[in-house]
Amino acid sequence: MLPNLGPVGPFPDAPLGDHLERRWLHYAFRSPSGDVSVIANLSTLGSSGPATVGQSMSILLVHDREAGWRSSQFNATVTPQAWSSFGASKGPSRMRISGLSPGPSVDLRLRRTGRPCTSQCAPFGFDQHLRWQSEPGIRATGLAAASGDDARPVRLVGYHERVRGRWGWPDLGGWVFGFVNDTPAPSGPPAYSVVFTLITPRDDADAATGSVMLWRSGRLVRHFPRRRIDVAVSGALPRDNVHVFPPLAATLGTAPTAEVPARLVIVAQTGDDRLCIDVDSRTAGRIVNPSELGLAPFSVHEVLGPAVVTGRVGGRQIGFTAGAVVEFAGGAHAD
Repeated sequence: MLPNLGPVGPFPDAPLGDHLERRWLHYAFRSPSGDVSVIANLSTLGSSGPATVGQSMSILLVHDREAGWRSSQFNATVTPQAWSSFGASKGPSRMRISGLSPGPSVDLRLRRTGRPCTSQCAPFGFDQHLRWQSEPGIRATGLAAASGDDARPVRLVGYHERVRGRWGWPDLGGWVFGFVNDTPAPSGPPAYSVVFTLITPRDDADAATGSVMLWRSGRLVRHFPRRRIDVAVSGALPRDNVHVFPPLAATLGTAPTAEVPARLVIVAQTGDDRLCIDVDSRTAGRIVNPSELGLAPFSVHEVLGPAVVTGRVGGRQIGFTAGAVVEFAGGAHAD
């Protein structure tokens, strides 16, 4: 038997260095009909003092087409532990996330159907970097509740990501991230999955910090680098369609951030291969994150809406419409 050369969990078992060093697990799922969407962010930040134990934050968002958005505070509980496809068991695993007070909750069994992309790294600023690794086609079955005891059975397909690095929100600038899973068969991976990432550092806008990736039947078949990607936005999502979370953020006079684009179009092309992702924003949950280097918050907008994916890769025509989850992030300033 070959030895296990990687970490047992999603991250190495090593202490975080300082208050800018962090680790992040991201989960995002949608039902094929779009009736239910689930988004969770679990993070651990380093300490600014001598303590070696970092600060953990976790938040769960559930969007129900009838009930709308619901969110926990930054203290959602995760049991029995945070599931990750990276360095974890290959079989289905149970993960429950819920707020400490009546609110959204999920009780899911998660199963991977494909393989992740290679790990990518974006350096920026003087000594900061962000490293991420993506895996679409994650299946989730179980129960989801927008609030209280209104749990309903769900069958979801989505995305999982691990992020680690050392950065402060002002220097990071912001990012645009998203994924689309083609409507899958009853079992197995989606026919196609698309993941796109564009990080926009404050002081190095031309950095090679983005990609568009295409999976076919659970395997990565094309990776378009940043230099081959064009991004365009138009219009603005009405602010009444943007809901501020966690719930306490709305009581603290949180300042507004830039408007969420109503439409996002990404075109990636290398040689004869071309892919176009056209997303129509419908609703957004704005997660207000504290900034370590200033008073202005850094916001992550979790945006839901339909996406049309077209193109030709490897001599094959691609064309499908499915629900997307997109993140538009930014807003913190050092002054």
